[in-house]
Amino acid sequence: SLNKMNFITRLSALCLRKCKMQQRHQSSRRPAVPLGSRILTDPSKVFEHNMWDHMQWSQEEEENAKKKAAENSLVKVQRKDQDKYEREAKILPEKRRDELKTEGRSSEHTKINSTNSFSHKNEMFEEGEKYWKKNRCGSTSVEGYVYNKKQAKCLTDNPQGKNCGEDLGRLESFPGSDATYRILEVGCGAGNSVFPILKVLCNTPGTFLYCCDFASGAVDLVKSHSSYNSAWCSAFVHDVCDDALPYPFPDEILDVILLVFVLSTIHPNRMQGVVNRLAKLLKPGGMLLFRDYGRYDTAQLRFKKGHCLSENFYVRGDGTRVYFFTKEEVWNMFNLAGLTEVQNLVDRRLQVNRKKKVKMQRVWIQSKFQKPLLLSLNNPEETTGRHCY
Repeated sequence: SLNKMNFITRLSALCLRKCKMQQRHQSSRRPAVPLGSRILTDPSKVFEHNMWDHMQWSQEEEENAKKKAAENSLVKVQRKDQDKYEREAKILPEKRRDELKTEGRSSEHTKINSTNSFSHKNEMFEEGEKYWKKNRCGSTSVEGYVYNKKQAKCLTDNPQGKNCGEDLGRLESFPGSDATYRILEVGCGAGNSVFPILKVLCNTPGTFLYCCDFASGAVDLVKSHSSYNSAWCSAFVHDVCDDALPYPFPDEILDVILLVFVLSTIHPNRMQGVVNRLAKLLKPGGMLLFRDYGRYDTAQLRFKKGHCLSENFYVRGDGTRVYFFTKEEVWNMFNLAGLTEVQNLVDRRLQVNRKKKVKMQRVWIQSKFQKPLLLSLNNPEETTGRHCY
């Protein structure tokens, strides 16, 4: 329905706004995108706020950024060390995991103070709750349309479903099988986004949250939290790079996937496989919400020589890795995975340290990609308009 589409649009817009980041602007014209409204029109007031939205770079600034990135990429990490970082790839270093564990035990709401935090995922659910309750579909299934490959084969070969009750029974026995709206957060960490989301879900019948992380310690923290309840959440350890590792639910059942500051930690050669696998988890019409580092972000330009693994791919001092995307690269990956673009843009902001009088140009890529609706079994030439979205 139209209401459902409006809800998803607002939900994803809220989800993909970074918490109060900043940048510079040389024009008063505001882009028609939901990425903030603080526009710098008077350069003398730059230190009056911590951030400025919708910055435009001059050609000189662009060239200087390219030059810095080229300089810090001259000396590459040795091959043996690159192999080591790949084998020991981490989302968080061991020391930071221990800190998170301590914080999780001492505070009801675990806090993660890292550059990859994304607090507007929390705001998304707080502000979007009324839209969710008003517009949420009553069921994920639509008679005559296919949402799962096993079900598709079953219904195509045998429309009455005879002799395939065992397979369908297994499909219905997974966590969240009774839900009508399902979300997956990839790279949930210790749960700084999970629990605000659960606060909404526990009051919204028919909804369910899956959340996974590479670090078992982080998942343990989520499960041990007093707000965790398996009735509306399933937290699990998962390596998204392992194509052979199954998810604890069938393909094509998710309404929304949050992929925020996760893909950049993965080796560029493995990114496409990760995106392909996640795309299979979405139901027709489902949405993948993406946000990550953009090319020539301040974080990229600050790397010293000897930290570059490959082009635009670096290793930090703590052993974690980070890639810096262009929106063309992002579009290409999701397009190859069979998803269609709803939004794909560069978010440039000016982040300001008012005490030290330091200005930092931040760049992120923010995107929404949707899985196309499936065709009717009864009429393969007709695309269904009956899906919730």
